[in-house]
Amino acid sequence: MKVLDADFARGFIRMADDGYAMGWHERNGGNLSYRIRENEIDMVRDDLKEGEWKKVGASVPDLAGEYFLITGTGKFFRNISLKPEECIGIIELDDSGENYRICWGFDENNAPTSELPSHLMNHEVKKKVSNGKNRVIYHAHPANVIALTFVLPLDDKTFTVKLWEMMSECAIVFPKGVGVVDWMVPGKRDIAVATSKVMEEYDAAIWAHHGIFVSGEDFDLAFGLLHTIEKAAEILVKVMSMKAEIRQTITSDEIRMIAKEFNVEIREEFLD
Repeated sequence: MKVLDADFARGFIRMADDGYAMGWHERNGGNLSYRIRENEIDMVRDDLKEGEWKKVGASVPDLAGEYFLITGTGKFFRNISLKPEECIGIIELDDSGENYRICWGFDENNAPTSELPSHLMNHEVKKKVSNGKNRVIYHAHPANVIALTFVLPLDDKTFTVKLWEMMSECAIVFPKGVGVVDWMVPGKRDIAVATSKVMEEYDAAIWAHHGIFVSGEDFDLAFGLLHTIEKAAEILVKVMSMKAEIRQTITSDEIRMIAKEFNVEIREEFLD
C-alpha cells in the first residue's frame, strides 16, 4: 500500500486541513506528528526508503525504533493536502532514540519541523503516562488562547478554572485541566523540556504569547481537545470585552456535579 492511501495518512492530512480552516496556522505556523502503529507501518513498508541518520537534538530512548508521520520545517498547513510528499514525511528513530532518518516524504530536500525535539520528548512522556494510548501531538496558534496569555496570570489553576467556567463541556473534555509554559524561544531544547514536564500532568500545554500543544489518542480526540479549549477561550475573550466583572458563571460545585454525572475525575485542588 502507498503511504497516501493509508488511513493514518489521510487522517493526518484531514486534521491539517481542518486546523488551517480554523485559522490556527498562519504562514508556516504550527506542526503535527503521529506515532505510527506497527501494523500501519507494515502495510506501507514497501513504499518506504532508508535515508541518512541525523541527530534528533534530544534523547528519547523510550521511542527507539518507532516511526512518526510529521510536518516539515517551514511548511504551510494550507499546502499539505496539495503537496503532501513535500510538506510531510515519515521518520524512523534508531535504537538509541537519538537519531532519525527519513523513510518517506520530505521531497525536494525538506526536513521535519524545527520543533522535532519538542514533539518527540512529548511523545515519550505521553506514551508513558497514557500506557501507550496517546499517539498525536499537535501544536497550533489559536488566537483566543494566545490573547488570554496577555491578560491572565500564567499559572495552571487560573487558566484551567477560567476555561472550565465558560462551557459545561470543558470539565468533561479536559478534566485534568491545562498547563501553562512561560514564554521561551521556540524550537529550542528549553521549551521542549518545559513542555514535556507539563505534559506529565496534562494533555494540553499553553505556550505564553505563542500557541498551544495538545496530545490525544487519535486525530479526532486531539483536534477536539484543542477546538474545545479555543472555543472556551473565545467565549472568555468576548465576556471580558463586554464587562470587567462577570455577573454569573459555572460554579465550583456545579463543575463537581458535571464531573460526577459524566464520571470524570476532575482536578479537585483547582476548585474552591
